Amino acid sequence: MMKFRMYHENYNVLDLNRSLEFYKKALGLTEQRRKEASDGSYIIVYVGNEEADFQLELTWLRDRTEPYNLGDEEFHLAFETDDFEAAHALHSEMGCICFENEKMGIYFIQDPDGYWLEIVPVRK
Repeated sequence: MMKFRMYHENYNVLDLNRSLEFYKKALGLTEQRRKEASDGSYIIVYVGNEEADFQLELTWLRDRTEPYNLGDEEFHLAFETDDFEAAHALHSEMGCICFENEKMGIYFIQDPDGYWLEIVPVRK
């Protein structure tokens, strides 16, 4: 049987620098590699950290000016943290928490383009 490993997920963004700053501050993700079109029509930046091989691909398209339609925001990328309280405090300070489910012990933050990111504690 073939094996598959999750490699990356793409989010299209309107302001690449704003998104890079958000992901670094909110989740500690930094630029791992970058691809730029020779004609300047796009820039793709892969962000990640030392915790996993999985990367988030941020794609900026020069000619895109209107916000992306994210539908009902039912899809999301989840991040596990070993310090849930500190993460919640940081995200509260940043003003990016968009939904909390205290019964489940999770919450969601929203990036500058409206993508939802789930924050979950390490469960033992």
